[in-house]
Amino acid sequence: MARPKKNRWVCCEPEATFFKPRGIPLVELEEVCLTVEEFKAVRLKDLEGLGQEPTAVKMRISQPTLHRMLLSAHRKTADALVNGKAIRIEGGSYIIKKTRARKPSPARLASIRAEDLARKPGERVPG
Repeated sequence: MARPKKNRWVCCEPEATFFKPRGIPLVELEEVCLTVEEFKAVRLKDLEGLGQEPTAVKMRISQPTLHRMLLSAHRKTADALVNGKAIRIEGGSYIIKKTRARKPSPARLASIRAEDLARKPGERVPG
């Protein structure tokens, strides 16, 4: 029996989920389906220029798993571009990671307020 797939971490779903060649009606096109996690792997590795290790760490997967994911995504994208197919981005095993802005600690807030109070009017902020 195959091992169940683990969920991958993504920050959000893509805004645009469908791409097709211009001038060809959709009913005449074949589709290639790229999973959301394949899309994220391509974005991090190819667009943002991260190495495979940092990309794998961000997605909470192993480097060999990332490599297989990138191979699959590149193969699908090349097939769509070369053969004039549409690309749909959907599905996969993923969890949307909620990001929260960190609140400063009470000690840090007191420090910031003290610095602001000590500063003379019109004085530049260092840094």
